[in-house]
Amino acid sequence: MQESIQYFTNISDEARAAFLISTLAFFFLLEFGIPLFKMDYNKIKHSFINITFTVITLIVNLFGAALILAAVKYNESNGTGLLNLATLPPWLYILLGLILMDLIGAWLIHWIQHKVKWLWKFHIIHHTDPNVDVTSGLRHHPGENIFRLLFTSLAVVVSGASFGLVMMYQTISAFFAHFSHANIQMPLAIDKAFSYIFVTPNFHKVHHHYIQPHTDSNYGNIFSIWDHMLRTTTSVNKMDEITYGIDTHMAPEENSNIKNLLMIPFQKYRAPVGSKFSD
Repeated sequence: MQESIQYFTNISDEARAAFLISTLAFFFLLEFGIPLFKMDYNKIKHSFINITFTVITLIVNLFGAALILAAVKYNESNGTGLLNLATLPPWLYILLGLILMDLIGAWLIHWIQHKVKWLWKFHIIHHTDPNVDVTSGLRHHPGENIFRLLFTSLAVVVSGASFGLVMMYQTISAFFAHFSHANIQMPLAIDKAFSYIFVTPNFHKVHHHYIQPHTDSNYGNIFSIWDHMLRTTTSVNKMDEITYGIDTHMAPEENSNIKNLLMIPFQKYRAPVGSKFSD
């Protein structure tokens, strides 16, 4: 276990990029073989839109990386963070660190984005995708990435995670973003069994159903335990009941146009059916 932390402490940018690209490519190809839904769409054009958002947010991520590194160095200098309150065996250190960072850096900010109107307007872009596949995990407005990076930095400060553990968390988090969004069909029994602890494809697809209450449920990133514990889970009887997108932006000229997608947070708010927000 200690060797794992050491590996991620020294992992190169090239190695991380190779892992993330290869897993993206793996699920991209797997979608042709065992698709959950046979969607009629231009997969290359759809991928281009979603990957473009990742390219746009690279600059944001560079600043975010500096902030996260500052949080790590603060903990190292001051001995702060929950993981530094006691000497833990490596396996427990890793497990608790991943759990804490997933709770604060992913689940909490995701839940807040669904509860705060102006934050939701940035997060809508992720939900506008009418054809959820492996590239959908890349579809985030650059403004939303700022909020997520701030909460990831907060998670590092609260947990006291080392640099190696942070790199391990971010790599696993990216893998689950690919895995949970991938348009792949898993055996229902396996998906359901794993979904009590981890975010599985079927568990997350419910979150992308176009209407409430499904949209405001199943917020998990790596672990689904937070949704089960905090009673924020929803399910469907059959997966083919799901329609992707968000009911306020179902027109292709809105959900498949990069310029419009970037401008949605600054447009007049549209309340979805069953919304908790007023106009």
